[in-house]
Order: sequence, then structure tokens, then C-alpha cells
Amino acid sequence: MYNQASAYPIKPVFKSNDPWKNLLDNTDFVKTFLLEVLEAYIVKQRWYAGKASKLKYIELAEYFRIQHHGEVYFGLILEVNFEEAFFQHYFLPIAFITDKKEAPQDKILPISIENKEGYIIDAIHLESFRKLVFERIATATPKDTTKVQYHKNPVFKNIVYESSRCMALEQSNTSLIYNEKYVLKFFRRIYGDKNPDYEMSRFLSEKKEFKNTPSYVGSINLVDSDAINITIGLMQLMIENEGDAWEYMLKELHKVFSNLEYKKINIETLPNTDLYQRLTIPDIPAQIIDWVGLNLFLKIQTLAKRTAEMHIVLGSEFEETAFTPAHYNGDYTVWLKNKMLHQFQNRLNIVENNIHKLDGLALQLAHEFLDNKNTIRKHFIAFDWTKLKGERIRIHGDYHLGQILIKNNDFFILDFEGEPESTIRDRKVKQPPLKDVAGLFRSFHYAIYATIFNNGEPHYKASQEALFQAGEVLYRYITGLFLGHYVTETQNANLNLGYNQERVFILKYCLLEKAVYELGYELNSRPQWAVIPLKGISNIINH
Repeated sequence: MYNQASAYPIKPVFKSNDPWKNLLDNTDFVKTFLLEVLEAYIVKQRWYAGKASKLKYIELAEYFRIQHHGEVYFGLILEVNFEEAFFQHYFLPIAFITDKKEAPQDKILPISIENKEGYIIDAIHLESFRKLVFERIATATPKDTTKVQYHKNPVFKNIVYESSRCMALEQSNTSLIYNEKYVLKFFRRIYGDKNPDYEMSRFLSEKKEFKNTPSYVGSINLVDSDAINITIGLMQLMIENEGDAWEYMLKELHKVFSNLEYKKINIETLPNTDLYQRLTIPDIPAQIIDWVGLNLFLKIQTLAKRTAEMHIVLGSEFEETAFTPAHYNGDYTVWLKNKMLHQFQNRLNIVENNIHKLDGLALQLAHEFLDNKNTIRKHFIAFDWTKLKGERIRIHGDYHLGQILIKNNDFFILDFEGEPESTIRDRKVKQPPLKDVAGLFRSFHYAIYATIFNNGEPHYKASQEALFQAGEVLYRYITGLFLGHYVTETQNANLNLGYNQERVFILKYCLLEKAVYELGYELNSRPQWAVIPLKGISNIINH
């Protein structure tokens, strides 16, 4: 038997007389492999999303061969069932190797097959596997009708394999770098449908030629036994970059808060502005420009432009029904309210159960949140679609500074998988474009508070309370400038966001939704940061 504590013994635990290519036809082996081996292996993987739940058993939902001449690899679709009566699907490619030098540290199983001793491993660690997958995409024909379908963007011709490596430190997916030029993302957690990242990437870059997202190169899809098309992998052009917008903002904001002392700025006398005002750079007082610097505001303006351009492209389709704009209606409203009320009730319970972890401003704001629960609930219910004139489109869905790369003073948007907690169907629902804007605004809010939390004393001499006050002023100017530029760009292109009052209503609704969503994560993971979404909620209910 396989002993989890024995840390991969030299001698194989399993022996099989079946050849490797037929091993998964052996039901006794499969049963033992799933029960005694994969459970122990999968729970240790960074991409495994079920760590908070109790695993019940694993089933092999589907498998397929990826082969070329004598090379045979298997793609496994694993159904992980949980005690809490739900399941998740994962993709795991496997290989059998006999050369110990090729074996990664994290092997799946020592095994003897036809008297050859070796290991079953995750195939992505093998260059021969990575090369085979690359070549399958590079030579894909326009119409592939086999079970495992490879596709290539016709723009990319004569691509030849040179090198490959695994990208380090990823969590939900595994990315491979080819020729230091292409990125192939293997989706580990998979769904019974085309992945939104694949759909959006093909639509934006292949169909609409949107320049500020990685170009779609190719993909791998599996047609399962129910004839459902499942995305396994997405290949894109790699964007040489200087890091993501989150890291950039943290560096810039550290300079901004350092300026408070360096420039001897009195926080109490900083001129303020209303939330959700549309601003241009000339509207920003000289005192604020002097404190923050013009460069950060110019970057915010560029990011607003790129975000608007993405939405304009997403709202410009009139043939492909998955991307045609839609108006608000009763079905959407029922879906939205049910989703919001369920999420709100869940977060309410989390706050009540974790309030003992809070103190200071966070505790004060948590009490305000609980005291105002009926007001917040009414806000979510007050979505009256009959008064809304704007349009819904496919959106990014999980838009924040970490999903944006910086290159040559420009921004590139990636990772269109959608909100991690949502079902695959919910991620494809057409939403107000302002939901993405709200996601970015919450990310700005986080960056401001993270800068204060990560530095504080001895870097900044002002009290935390004074820094929060300065941060809120800065947040209003950043979001006002973004909104001013974004709305102008979208209006000029006739993307229908609705009338002004409607835009403010939708933005506040989406900001509240995002902040309530964040609250659960913070209270469960890092209660000292719960002040950020709680302050975001307070801003909205008191505005």
C-alpha cells in the first residue's frame, strides 16, 4: 500500500504488467490510484481550491491520451467530491518516467510497469510533454473535430519550438513559457464550458484586434462524453513588462505619503472634493498636484482610457450573441438580487462571528455595518431595471490592479476568468461596464490603505488616523479623474452607460457589492485589513 508518510520510497509501491498506454483501462489500478494516491497528492498542490472543505472521494470523470509516436501522456479530468455535498473538477496531465534525473521533487507515485521501475509525475515537468503540446498548437488545422481540439490563430505562422519552462509561483493555474515569447496557461480547476478567459482573449485580440491585452495564439479544448466543450489551455503572446499596476501603485503611493512630511503638508487643510465627481486634471487643485505629483494623475488618465477602450470593444459586437450588448430586464434583476442577498447574508454572519477580532476604527465601522444592515439590504433590493436606460455587456469581471501589466508607460489587461467565487455561467452574464470600474476603484482604495499599513511608522510621522484622512482625499481625486476620463471616452464612442444619475447609482451599487464581497475574505484571512472594505461600505451608505 502507498504510505503517505514514507516520502516516496526508492522501491516502487505498485507493480503493473499492463503497458503504460493501457494502464488507465485497468479498473483495479484506477480505483487504488484515486483512493490511495491522488487524494494525498492533490491536497498539497497550490492550484487545489478545496482546502477549506473536507474531501470525500475522487472520481476519474474523463481521461484522454496526448501521444506522438512512442510518447504517451494522459490528461485526467478529476472530479473531487466533498463532504459538504458539492464537487470540483481539476485537470492533471500525467507521464511515466524511468529516469530519476527527470523526476521533480513532488512525484505522484513510484511504480513498476512491465518490470521498469519509475514514477508517475505531473507531465508539465517534462520538456518532451511541453514540446509536444506546443507543436500540436503550432500545427493545428482550422477545423479540429477530434476529442482533444487544438486551435491556432492564423496570424501566427511557422512557429518553431525552441525552449520551455514552468512559470514559478502560480496558484490557480499553471503557466508554461515557450521560446521566452509565448505563455500557455493550463487551467487546473476546470468547468463544463468554455473558459471566459479563452472566450474573451479570442474575441478581444483575434476578432477585434484590441492591442492592450495579450494576443491570442492558440488553445486546447476537450469535447467530453456529454459533447461539452471544456477549455484546458490558452496560449497567448507574452508581454514583456515592468510588473503589475498593483506594485506600481504601492511604490507611487509610498512617495505620495512620504511627501506629507517632506513637503510639510497640513492634512487638515487639503482641499477635498465630492465622491463620484467627474474631474479633469485642470479641476484638481494645485495643492493636491503639488502633494501627489502630476505623473500619477497622468497614469490614472491613461488607465481610464484603456479601460474605456476595452469596454467600447466589448460593446461593439452585433453578430456573436455571447457578446452582443443587452438591456436590463426582469430576469437579470432577479438573478442579481438573489445573488446579492445571498452574499450579503453570508457576510453578515461572518461579521457577527468575527467581530471579537476587531478593534479601533474597524470595530466602530463593523458596528455601523451591523446597525445599517437593513439599509444595505434595501440598497441591494432597490435595483429597478425599468428606470435604467444603459446597456449590459460582457465585462472583465475580476478587474483590479493585479490584473494589469505596465509596459512603456502603458497598461495591458489580462486574466479574464472572472470572479473566483462565481459559477462559470454567472461569470458570462452581461453586466454594467461600471462593475469593472467599481472593481478598479476598490483596488485603488486597497492600494492606499495597504501603503499606510505596510509602512506607517517609522516611514510616516503622521498618525494612522491622519493618514487615513489624507488617503480618503487622495481616493476621491484618483477616482474622480478616472471617472471623468472614462465617461468622456465611452460617450464619444456611443457606449451606453445610461444617464448621469443612473451611472452614479450603478457605480455605487457595484462598489457596495465589491466591498461586501471583500469583507468575507478579510475577516477570514487578515482581520486587521477588514477596515478597508468596511470603510468602503461606510463611504457608500453615508454618501
